[in-house]
Amino acid sequence: MKCPWCDFEGGPRSLHAHLGEQHPDAVATSERYGKTFYEVTCPTCGARYEHIVRKGARDPGFVLEFQQEIKMVALDMLIHHLMAEHEQHEQHEQQPGLQARVGPAGW
Repeated sequence: MKCPWCDFEGGPRSLHAHLGEQHPDAVATSERYGKTFYEVTCPTCGARYEHIVRKGARDPGFVLEFQQEIKMVALDMLIHHLMAEHEQHEQHEQQPGLQARVGPAGW
């Protein structure tokens, strides 16, 4: 797999570690309506994934204490998106005789 931000290439686990070390700023957290959310946007297609940090609402120090773990979870979601949406397209482009399969919309 290729890193969407630089020249790094490796398997999903290696990419996950790389993203956490080199691109942790790709994950943002925000607060709305008294709840904390993490979000990550795919730099390839612009799709955005957002999820609530459940314990963040009950414990304000939770997000600060576990910010690295929260980022790693969000980056894991990005890797799953890259594998499902972009690896498939890369393989199709490399083998033009194959037809792409269309799955459910969104991630």
